[in-house]
Order: sequence, then structure tokens, then C-alpha cells
Amino acid sequence: MKGAISTDGEFVSAHFGRCPLFTLVDIENGKMVKKEVIANPGHEPGFLPEFLRKKGVTHIIAGGMGQRALIMFEQSGIKPVLGISGKIDNVIKELEQGTLKTGESLCHPGDGKGYGVEKTLCDHPHED
Repeated sequence: MKGAISTDGEFVSAHFGRCPLFTLVDIENGKMVKKEVIANPGHEPGFLPEFLRKKGVTHIIAGGMGQRALIMFEQSGIKPVLGISGKIDNVIKELEQGTLKTGESLCHPGDGKGYGVEKTLCDHPHED
């Protein structure tokens, strides 16, 4: 499996599309065989699913995403794994162990607006 983890510093970003970086990890037989950090090339509807699909991504791991993005990823053959938070290294360990559990999206309609390039702080109550 090849996962793209929405990344903000050392942590999973709550907003997949407006994160500054993606951590791409290849997991084979319960071990990480490759890790690459890439810049987010931009947030336009429909662009990121195709961009990540072309990189071989099979799973998008994030705190959350909107319903439209969820559908676009599924249509691109990429499985969304949402409700994820914490340090990137811990998430990678859980991927290796097969214990990463999906949850509810941490984003709600409108939460991501102004986050990223235009905004330095997120309005989510769990981010301080």
C-alpha cells in the first residue's frame, strides 16, 4: 500500500487539501520501504486525487475532508482514511502494524476555508 498522509510539521493535518506537505509512505509486508515528503501542489477541486493517483497512492490519510473530496478520491480508486491525528511517525508505525483505525472526519463544512496559504491558524477546537 502507498499512503499519502496530509502533513503539517510533525503532525497529521486536519485539512487534507490545505496541508503544506504530504508524506508518502510505501508499506510492504508490514514495513516501510520508502518515505518521501512532497509539497502540496495546490488545492483545486479534483486536482489532488488525480495528482496522488499518478504517484501510485492507494490511501489518503488525513484528519478530514469534505464530502465532495471524499467522493473524488473514491472515484480515483484512492481509499480515504479519516479521523486521524497525531505525529506522522506514530501514524506510520500504526500503518506498519495494520492497527490504524479510521474515524469520523475532523472537518466540517466550511472549516477548511481560509486554512493553509491564507490562514495561519485553524479554527478546530482540538488544535491549539
